[in-house]
Amino acid sequence: MKDRLNRLFTKFSEGAAFVTGSPFAFALAAAVIVGWALTGPMYRFSDTWQLIINTGTTIVTFLMVFVIQNAQDRDLRALQLKLDVLLEAMHQNKMIDVEELSDEELRKLQKSFRERLGEMGESG
Repeated sequence: MKDRLNRLFTKFSEGAAFVTGSPFAFALAAAVIVGWALTGPMYRFSDTWQLIINTGTTIVTFLMVFVIQNAQDRDLRALQLKLDVLLEAMHQNKMIDVEELSDEELRKLQKSFRERLGEMGESG
């Protein structure tokens, strides 16, 4: 059940990210805002008139956070896998699990790498 739910949400989030990232979705959102703004005088810019757009945008934003996060997490995992394959092909297996290191270990590794790059630049 959990696996099926994950697959359904992944399909939904991929589709939603694709659709909401389209020029059509932007044009639709802009049209909604323009339509809302044009109705302002008709409703005398009332609190209810303002509440409608505030509520709508809050709900859409709240839901889109989860959709976007899911899509980004999936893309990041795929990118990490591609990098791992490249590193293994270059026989750099020691770098494959670098994302599992602590922040301090990452800083030390970064410093070491920068020092190596500096040495390479000086000898070249």
